[in-house]
Amino acid sequence: MPNTSSHGNGTQSSSSALEVGGNGEEQQKDTKTILGHGWWNKVLDFDEAKKQILFALPMVLNNLFYYMIPLISLMLAGHFGELQLAGATLANSWNVVSGLGVVTGLSGALETLCGQAFGAEEYQILGVYLQASCIVSTLFSIIISIIWFFTEPILVLLHQSHDIARTAASYMKFLIPGLFAYGYMQNIMRFLQTQSVVTPLIVLSGVPLLIHVGIAYAFVHGTALKFKGAALAVSVSFWISMLLLVFYVKCGKKFKQTWKGFSVQSFHYILTDLKLALPSATMSCLEYWAFEVLVILAGLLPNSEISTSLIAICVNTQAIGYMITVGLSAAVSTRVSNELGADHPDRAKVAMGVSVKLTLICAFCVILALVFGHSLWISLFSKSTRIKEEFAAMRPLLAATLLLDAVQGVLSGVARGCGWQNIGVYVNLVAFYFVGMPISIILAFKTKLHAKGLWTGLICGLTCQNVALFLLTKLGKWTKLNVSGDGGEANAVAAY
Repeated sequence: MPNTSSHGNGTQSSSSALEVGGNGEEQQKDTKTILGHGWWNKVLDFDEAKKQILFALPMVLNNLFYYMIPLISLMLAGHFGELQLAGATLANSWNVVSGLGVVTGLSGALETLCGQAFGAEEYQILGVYLQASCIVSTLFSIIISIIWFFTEPILVLLHQSHDIARTAASYMKFLIPGLFAYGYMQNIMRFLQTQSVVTPLIVLSGVPLLIHVGIAYAFVHGTALKFKGAALAVSVSFWISMLLLVFYVKCGKKFKQTWKGFSVQSFHYILTDLKLALPSATMSCLEYWAFEVLVILAGLLPNSEISTSLIAICVNTQAIGYMITVGLSAAVSTRVSNELGADHPDRAKVAMGVSVKLTLICAFCVILALVFGHSLWISLFSKSTRIKEEFAAMRPLLAATLLLDAVQGVLSGVARGCGWQNIGVYVNLVAFYFVGMPISIILAFKTKLHAKGLWTGLICGLTCQNVALFLLTKLGKWTKLNVSGDGGEANAVAAY
């Protein structure tokens, strides 16, 4: 295997800890590595694991900080009354489902394009891909914004209360500017992520979070906006975050080769980006929407208040557990795309194996915390004895979900790194809507399993998804994506 080479912008490509070079010094280093790690290195590639952990931790914190911005505004908005809390909560969910989740998914194209280009040392094209993706994000943000202006009739059509729908609609209008900024933020973060520049993201997301606390409080309590000021604060904070990221890229010396300024060449790559962005967004949204559908179905069960609360708590528990997986998913996506770009498919497969092992370890830790700390955890959501008992009974099913979702998160990251998003769409569509959802409905409404039946169907969908993605990684063709800038073509289909 070739030796580790240093890239022109200062970022090193990774190599296996046990590679033997052509001189005695490298062999001595490998011998020390073997003696130092011992049996553990036979189970897990220690150096690869270390790189991924150091990559994943900043990504976990980065996602957590951005997640907290709308959540803090929601907390402040809720102090104006039950109607405002219900409206802001509904608006926040609609914001994620129809907006933030979509633009985040669209940015997934850059994990393939920028990741593989960086691995192939085609540095100048990364900035062009970034601009093309921002153009795509802008177009979709405009479309979503137009839809958001009709939030009230849409929510009423979905059988929501007129008062709550009206309150949510007034909140949503002030979130529109933030949608554009959030789309640009996601694209820039993928641009940085694929170059393994992740540690600065902790500061670049942490500072806006701290600023947001002051802005939100000032808008809510110091202006006539009141309730609506909480939503406007989210938009302002997202724009501050985006501008900080832009400033960092433009002023950072390490990006001199990957960012050459604005270029009309980016328009030639819009179609290339779209061919990966659309399936990437669809792939992620199909899974996220499946969890939201479960909450809606829970409202149709007997004792709907208990069922809805229980499923909602389980969904939130799963989402928090998944934040760890998001970091590893980003790590493996970057490692796989970089290695495929450098024409090292074997190293890409090693990276995948290490990520799966790490995510299993993390999942088991979360499950242990759930098993021994479920009483404390559920008390944060409800004081109801009935809900506490029902949640305790759901622990085995929730544990299975956490485990399966952790593995699929890594395998989905591999799919994005390889450019298999279009196949991932079919996998998620079949797994959740042709397997999982029908089983959920049958078990929940035709048997007495109710909420357990809904969650069991989800487990079946996740199992199907994991099996399909595992087969894809085994049978798929691990090669660099063939991109043609002139024709705007991206051959992202796996070959069997």
